Amino acid sequence: MTLCRHLGGYAAIGLAQWLLEYGLMLALSEWVMPVEPANVIGRIAGAMLGFWLNGKWTFAGEDTHVGRHAALRFVTMWLGLTVANTWIVAHLDDVLGLHMAQLLKPGADLLTGGIGFLLSRHWVYKKRAA
Repeated sequence: MTLCRHLGGYAAIGLAQWLLEYGLMLALSEWVMPVEPANVIGRIAGAMLGFWLNGKWTFAGEDTHVGRHAALRFVTMWLGLTVANTWIVAHLDDVLGLHMAQLLKPGADLLTGGIGFLLSRHWVYKKRAA
């Protein structure tokens, strides 16, 4: 698979994930709960959408696999990126306030999404060596 195809698929699915994640974070943090748990709930919803779609479409190939090992790798990656993303959003909330944290969250999402692309392409969906 080419880098351009991977980037295009990841971007398309990532946009759908991000719309779901960001929409939930905005709604929940505005009306129901603090920004940190709202961000995590949004990321969980986005992750559930993206894991399967990226594995079956974006990174699909003879050297890739969507199964238990990919899921474990994905969860490991997702946990690390969610901690980083939530820390960034919480720090923005502490320093600049809720509305600026909500406004600047897409920057944190782009940063962690870029790292997620690299990890997904080169580690998460790769078949295990026999």
